[in-house]
Amino acid sequence: MKKRYKINLVILTIILVGFFIPQNLRMPVQGATAADYHPESFWYYPWGKSGTHKGVDIFAQKGTPVNSSTNGIVLYTGTIKMGGNIVVVLGPKWRFHYYAHLDSIETSSLSLIENSEQIGTVGDSGNAKGKPPHLHYSIMTPLPYFWQIDDDSQGWRKAFYLNPIEFLEAED
Repeated sequence: MKKRYKINLVILTIILVGFFIPQNLRMPVQGATAADYHPESFWYYPWGKSGTHKGVDIFAQKGTPVNSSTNGIVLYTGTIKMGGNIVVVLGPKWRFHYYAHLDSIETSSLSLIENSEQIGTVGDSGNAKGKPPHLHYSIMTPLPYFWQIDDDSQGWRKAFYLNPIEFLEAED
């Protein structure tokens, strides 16, 4: 019984610590500014097969370095149909940072990463093939933000996504 209590205490401590680590988010595309993305693209509807755009597209030349916007653990690197070459980073506050349409991936799964450390390069992989090169960047949270729910299409899903543009603009 004492062993189970200690394990639960360690897990609870790890969870709580995750909420108190500062995010210190940075622009993920090297050299990009607010002029390189549309300020109203988050939760834009209609948006292709996904219905609603759940992130921001930051446009740059193919091969431009993409850096982690936060400190964290790289949970996944690989290729999926819609996102193409992707990297998923678990950052502070237990938020998942999703980087898609990469041309190349410059990190590996289960590695520790610091903000501003290169994780890949801008590309047009996945369903961005044939479109201008860009990084699709999303921030997802396992804890829903119910005040974000509105009457938009897929509004209930909006509770699990944070608007990355707000964080990028706060950096300026």
